[in-house]
Amino acid sequence: MHGIRLDPRPLEEHRRFWREREIPDEQIDRMIAFEERWGGLALPPAPAYDGGPRLFGADSPEGTADDGWWFEAGDQRSAVPFLFMIGPNDEFGIHGPQWAPLHAGVEGWVESVALAHHVALFARTITRVHGAELDALDLDGFEPVPEVQGLADTWWRGRDSYVAVYRGESQAFAGSRAFGSPAPQGLVYQGLPEWACRPSSAG
Repeated sequence: MHGIRLDPRPLEEHRRFWREREIPDEQIDRMIAFEERWGGLALPPAPAYDGGPRLFGADSPEGTADDGWWFEAGDQRSAVPFLFMIGPNDEFGIHGPQWAPLHAGVEGWVESVALAHHVALFARTITRVHGAELDALDLDGFEPVPEVQGLADTWWRGRDSYVAVYRGESQAFAGSRAFGSPAPQGLVYQGLPEWACRPSSAG
């Protein structure tokens, strides 16, 4: 609803360049497929990772046959010490000192951004929690939101509340001496009307 879509870039013209750098054709095909579906899509800022990618666009493949292949998913919206990337199994995540897959697919990230903006419109209160506060949250009676395809990041739905959990940076920088180990964080959205907490399949 609030995103815009620009024309995707014609990546096929870069195939020879990537082949010369020993990028396998199947990985080039994967990047082209990503660009055709998601390239040029600009979403509103996400509430974490300093807003997420400014614009989706495939670039800079890297990896090996043994370790798998990654490619950039879009430029950062602000100065952050990680890249937004697509992983070997098409996960969407961030790459700092370590790889941290956030969602099982780009669709999960898109759903999470849409959900964040939806619930923020109707919640009476929004509370940010970190570290031990996040671990102490009582999620009894909540159910995971499957549409976000959560890995490091998850969403939980209650009767009149949602909880968003962001563990990506804590995983990407775990044990890093240069950046420290950021604590996981979460957002608790409370006081939503009942209809705003219904699963999408309920209409």
